[in-house]
Amino acid sequence: MPALQVSVIGSGAEHEERAEEVGRLLAERGATVVTGGLGEVMAAAARGAKSAGGTTVGILPGETRAGANEWVDHVVVTGVGHARNLAVVASGDAVVAVGGRHGTLAEIGFALVLGRPVVVLEPGWEVEGAMRAQTAEQAVRLALDAVA
Repeated sequence: MPALQVSVIGSGAEHEERAEEVGRLLAERGATVVTGGLGEVMAAAARGAKSAGGTTVGILPGETRAGANEWVDHVVVTGVGHARNLAVVASGDAVVAVGGRHGTLAEIGFALVLGRPVVVLEPGWEVEGAMRAQTAEQAVRLALDAVA
């Protein structure tokens, strides 16, 4: 069976520290970290995963690998712009949302429609069906327990 994959979604430079902790904790527990492959929360989660020796996947919106952050091991080029948000959450067995704006809200919606467990790390979007976590540790525990 392939390694567990957890998608870390979100945006906002102010959320990078928490995203990095989420990525690190996921990698320490053996999960592959999937992100949108770009900056801010996406880069921070990948950086955290790499700091713990983990594997990362970045699913990019553009038509080339240009723009992928330096902590992405495997780059997936989609050429579909924001529609790649569906691929990001579909590629995770669970989803952790850290900060974010409208793209993150769309990803949460896609994930819930697909039946993926979603954990929102406070402060974050309030969406029916998503679990809420106060700390990165709690977010990772909830996400992994939901798919165990």
